[in-house]
Amino acid sequence: MKVPSTPFGLMRNIYKMVLPKVHSELAAWKEKARKIPDEELRKQAVASIEAKTFHCEGGSIHSLLAGQNYQAVIEFVVAYQTISDYLDNLCDRSVSLNPDDFRALHESMMDALTPGAPLKDYYRFRDHQGDGGYLPQLVLTCQQMLANLPSLKTIQPSLHELAGYYCDLQVHKHVKHEERVPRLQHWFAHYEHQWPDMQWQEFSASSGSTLGIFCIVSYAANGEQMDKLVPILKSGYFPWVQGLHILLDYFIDQEEDRIGGDLNFCFYYDNEDVLLKRLNYFIEKADQSIQTLPDRAFHRMINRGLMGIYLADQKVAKQRRVRVQARKMMRKAGGSGMFFFLNGWLYRRLKPGL
Repeated sequence: MKVPSTPFGLMRNIYKMVLPKVHSELAAWKEKARKIPDEELRKQAVASIEAKTFHCEGGSIHSLLAGQNYQAVIEFVVAYQTISDYLDNLCDRSVSLNPDDFRALHESMMDALTPGAPLKDYYRFRDHQGDGGYLPQLVLTCQQMLANLPSLKTIQPSLHELAGYYCDLQVHKHVKHEERVPRLQHWFAHYEHQWPDMQWQEFSASSGSTLGIFCIVSYAANGEQMDKLVPILKSGYFPWVQGLHILLDYFIDQEEDRIGGDLNFCFYYDNEDVLLKRLNYFIEKADQSIQTLPDRAFHRMINRGLMGIYLADQKVAKQRRVRVQARKMMRKAGGSGMFFFLNGWLYRRLKPGL
């Protein structure tokens, strides 16, 4: 199966091949979530699927890099992203502010990338524990898919590195409010020498995406020789593509995060002009970072698709200042960005709840 290289070809494959499989997988996991014995865990598991379906839809686009094995990759992406979204809900909505609790929960994301790793009591530091095997089933699904990859040992260090950044972020950003920024700044101090043109909140944003993991697994599933390719893919996606992804996510959530008093990385710029300048910088750096990747046209469409889908969100229309900045960014995205923007605008309005 040929990797799509045009916007029309990409969207055709997304609607024909990707979305039906994603929705089928999510329906099955949602049915399992509804059977979780503990009321609070059940509530958060179901809510994470209902409110964040588009995370699995977007991540699964990378399955088109896997050739005939794209369905197996979608199963992995949906399971892994569902773990991520479920744990994010548990941490965001929890009365717990215990970093040990958040660390224990996110051990499941590392175990999911480690076939053969024994399952743990991921809820051991919290009162709500009876999930009826829901989280362990998600972990096992990921393990089983990865176990079939001939290049698993080659790609695993990079998967663990990217997941390690993600898990560290989730621990630091969910502790007591007054500790969050100092912890994130201290964390970034260990990596600042590698990324001197980044700010702490930008490194945090870059760590909060799973796209690099999905990209690497997709190529591995297609039988590519990964020993030389995996470092190219990792550096192609981390930090700039992943950073663009998450900064856009925070960009459209500014108003609700301001009302809710939630951490938002867009709040830590001196003013709106600086924010827009840095977002445009991430767009440029993301485009540059994919230049050495195979299927470069596909990865460029991912960048433009991220912009189009996020900036088409109905949240943007409700925030005047965000709407003005979004228009300026869309001009930078060019014709393909506008194509994905229009597709995202229509899709989100024809599919209630997305």
